[in-house]
Amino acid sequence: MKEQIMKKSKLPEKIMKWLFTICGFLSIVFVIIITAFLFGSGVPAIGKIGIKEFIFGTTWASTAADPKYGILPFILSSVYGTFGAILIGVPFGVLCAVFLAKYSKSKAASVCTAVIDLMSGIPSVVYGLVGMIIIVPTVREVFSLPDGANLFSAIIVLAVMILPSVISVSQTAIKAVPHEYEEASLALGATKTETTFKVLLPAAKSGILTSVILGIGRALGEAMAVMMVAGNVANMPSLFKSVRFLTTAVASEMSYSSGLQRQALFSIALVLFIFILIINMILNFVVKRERK
Repeated sequence: MKEQIMKKSKLPEKIMKWLFTICGFLSIVFVIIITAFLFGSGVPAIGKIGIKEFIFGTTWASTAADPKYGILPFILSSVYGTFGAILIGVPFGVLCAVFLAKYSKSKAASVCTAVIDLMSGIPSVVYGLVGMIIIVPTVREVFSLPDGANLFSAIIVLAVMILPSVISVSQTAIKAVPHEYEEASLALGATKTETTFKVLLPAAKSGILTSVILGIGRALGEAMAVMMVAGNVANMPSLFKSVRFLTTAVASEMSYSSGLQRQALFSIALVLFIFILIINMILNFVVKRERK
C-alpha cells in the first residue's frame, strides 16, 4: 500500500521533470535553427560582396545602379547608440533601484513599481511616437538644428526604454544582499550613503551587471522606436546627424528587397546576431568571474 502511494506521489515529479527537459531541449533546438538559418542566408551575400567591403564599407546604396553594401555606418551607429543609452540609463536605473529598495516608503515603492511594470509593457511604437512628438522637436529647438531626428534623440529614447529592465533586476539584486552587511557597516560608523555605495552596491554587483546585459540586448535589438526618432539615413554617425542602426536597416528595406539586396539584409541580421552573442559572452564571463 505504501509503495503504491509512493509511486503515485513520484509520478507528477517524473512528468514535470520530462516536461522541463523537453522545454529546455526545444529552446536549444530553436537557437540552433535560428543560428543555422542566419548563417545559411547571410554568409553567401558576404562572399559575393566581399567581407572587407561589407564590414568596413562606408556607403550603403542598395538600390543604386551600381549598388554599394557597406554597413560600417550601421555598426558604428548601433555601437554609439547602445553605449550612450547604457551610459545614461544604467546610472539612473541603479539609483532608482537603490531608492526603491532602501529609501522609499512602502506606498511610494508600490506606486513606483507599478509605473515601472507599466513601462516594461509599453510597445516600442509608443516610445517612438512620444519621441517624435516631444524629444525630436525639443532637440531641434534646444540645439538649433534643422532636424531633431538624430543619434542623440535615439540615445534618449533607448535610455528610457532600458530603464524598466535595469531598475527591476538591480532592485532585486540589492534586496538580495544580506541585511547583516548593512547593519555591520552602520555599526562601524558608516553613514547610510556610504553603506549604500561602498557595501550594498559592490555586494549586488553581479545582479547589476546582469541588468546591464539585459539593457544592452534591449537597446541593440530595438528597431521601430529608433527608426521613428533617428532619421533613418545611412550616414556615418555623429551625435546630431540622422543615422540608421543595424536593426532599422533590415526593417526599412526588407519589404521591397530582392536578390543580392535581400541577401545583404540577412547578412546584416547575421552581423547583429554575432555582435550580440559576443557582447553577452563577454559580460556573462565577467558576471561569473565576479560571483567567484
